[in-house]
Amino acid sequence: MKISSQHTSPVVLFFGSILLVSTAFAQLEPINDRPNPFSTVDAWATLPNDRQWGSTAGVDMDPDGRHLWAIDRCGGNNCIGSGLDPIVKIDSNGNVVASIGGGLMLFPHGLHVDRDGNIWVTDAQGPTPDNPATRGMGHAVYKLSPEGELLLTLGQPGIAGDGTSALLETPCDVVTDADGNIYVGDGHSGQSEGATVDTVARIVKYDRNGNMIKYWGGWGSDAGQFKTPHALDIDSRNRLIVGDRGNNRLQIFALDGNYIGEFRSFSRPSGIYITDDDTIYVADSESEFDDTRNPGWHAGIRVGSLLDGIVDYFIDGTVPGYPEGTNPEGVAVDSAGNVFGAVVSGGGALVKSSRR
Repeated sequence: MKISSQHTSPVVLFFGSILLVSTAFAQLEPINDRPNPFSTVDAWATLPNDRQWGSTAGVDMDPDGRHLWAIDRCGGNNCIGSGLDPIVKIDSNGNVVASIGGGLMLFPHGLHVDRDGNIWVTDAQGPTPDNPATRGMGHAVYKLSPEGELLLTLGQPGIAGDGTSALLETPCDVVTDADGNIYVGDGHSGQSEGATVDTVARIVKYDRNGNMIKYWGGWGSDAGQFKTPHALDIDSRNRLIVGDRGNNRLQIFALDGNYIGEFRSFSRPSGIYITDDDTIYVADSESEFDDTRNPGWHAGIRVGSLLDGIVDYFIDGTVPGYPEGTNPEGVAVDSAGNVFGAVVSGGGALVKSSRR
């Protein structure tokens, strides 16, 4: 394990039977001053027919490495009563070339594109009792073909789980491994005021056919617990990386659920994207919301390595050239190294950052 004396990263990692804990764990200063080798363009993608962006969060790359799939919450912050397609495919020039998923979801949130090009989306909201338009919707994960055909549903739409079965409760994100197994970050309310040990906050593992294999986690701040498992991805060593947003950390697990370690150097993770060389891009959309969630840290995208947890670059959401108030909740990177931030506030948009 490499630790830089210049910018020490708090790390907890297992090596065999030896547990190494960084002494800087409790003294980590906000990491806001890394170089930014990117030039950023706001409002990079344009929706067709004068359609305006709403909030977004989920983004991922098509297997071709050039097209981007992204969520638009139907021009607002949800899709209740809307017939618009909330999932759009965008070419390298920022033009929408396909759209799918209309009428299926209330609050599309996490988005994953698997190796075969299928699109997985989480619906992180449940039905409202006094609104018939929401009946039988929410609390689910959907697998769609690129043409929009519904291929698989996880959970039971409209029915919230209690964290002890295959039923889901406001699932945050989803990812699949090389064998087709499915991992869901379940429970969006773990960071909310009033959350308790009964709040759903777990990882659920299913087989490729949607049969639950196991789940792990639970609400809390100990190793292996979560306060909102908001973002998921898998690295080159077949480890599941979880953006545990409410605890301001990344947690690392084997695919069987065994806890490996954590990094706190990437701030408050809302979205993560891992490239083939285990470079990780972490979108922080919440650190500047108030003085309590993550004091002193700036919103933006931190770029570093999963080999050592060191942050090398920071695309700061407060610097000139980056739209004021922009808070990227999702992040993806194309084959040319362009970084796309999915903005959750201020009307939503996609921000593109390219190497200078």
